[in-house]
Amino acid sequence: MEKKILHVLEGREKHITDTEVVRQSLPTMQFRFANPFIVLHHMPAKYFAPGSPEDRLHPHPHRGFAPVTFMLQGQGYHRDNAGNAMTVTAGDVQWMFAGKGILHSEGPSAAFLEKGGNYELLQLWFNVPAAHKGEAPWYQYVKAAEMPVVAAKEGVHLTLVGGSYDNKQGPLKNFTPIIAIWGNIEIGKEVTLTATRGYWTLLYVIDGAIKVNGTAVDGYHLVVFDKEDEQADIHIEALQNTRLLYLCAEPINEPVAAKDNYVMNTAAEIDQAMEDYKNGLFGTLEK
Repeated sequence: MEKKILHVLEGREKHITDTEVVRQSLPTMQFRFANPFIVLHHMPAKYFAPGSPEDRLHPHPHRGFAPVTFMLQGQGYHRDNAGNAMTVTAGDVQWMFAGKGILHSEGPSAAFLEKGGNYELLQLWFNVPAAHKGEAPWYQYVKAAEMPVVAAKEGVHLTLVGGSYDNKQGPLKNFTPIIAIWGNIEIGKEVTLTATRGYWTLLYVIDGAIKVNGTAVDGYHLVVFDKEDEQADIHIEALQNTRLLYLCAEPINEPVAAKDNYVMNTAAEIDQAMEDYKNGLFGTLEK
C-alpha cells in the first residue's frame, strides 16, 4: 500500500551570500524539520566559462551536525581546519561532521574553473544526537563507483549512498540510521521504493517530473511523507527524464535549535557557539 504524502514543498530561492543563490525546500514556512533532516539546499546548475576566476564560499563555522554534499555536475574543492582537503567530483558525495566546531571553505575546484562547465550540487544538513555534538570533527568521501545499485530495472538507475536497503549496504556512515538513494529515472519508467515504518521519508525531485503515489511533482520540490502512516510503498512514475534523491531516516526525538551555521538542542547552546566562534575557539583556516 502507498504511503500518505504530508507536504509537497517548493524550493524557494534563498541568498546564502550576496552572489550565491540556492533553492531551499527545507525548512519552509509550511514545515520545519524532519529531524535528522534539517536543511536541503539545491544549488542549481551554474555555467562557468573556461578560465573563470575563483568563486568560493570563504571559511565559515559549523557545529553540531554534518553538512553533506551530493555533487551533481562539475567538481568542487573542500578544505577545513581539521586537515581535510578534497575535490568532490560529479556523482560523488562528501560528509563532514562538524562536531564541536569546524571551519571550512568550499567552491569549484581550480581544475574545473580552468576547463569550465556546469556546476551543480545538493547540500543537506544531517543532524546528530546531543550525545555526539561535542565530539571531534571527521570527514568521509564516497565515490560513485562505491555505491551499490538498488531497485535495478530498465530505465532506472539508482544507487545507495548510505544505510541498509534491498539487502545492500551504502558506504556512507552516520550516527543514526539514514538511507540515502539517488539517481535518475527515464520518462515512462516506474519504480517502487520501500520506506521503513516510523522513519521520516523524503523525496526530492531535482529536475524533470514524476507522479509519486498519485501526486504530480516537478523539479525543485520536496515530498514529505507521513511518518506515522503504516504503509510503506513510494511508487514513482517518471513523466519526464528525472533526477531525484530519496531519504529515509530514524527520527532523532530531541529538541532542535538551528540558527546561522549551527544545529544544537537549545538556544543557549546556539549563543555559546556564536560566542566561541567570535572568541576564536574554532581556530583558523586560510581560504
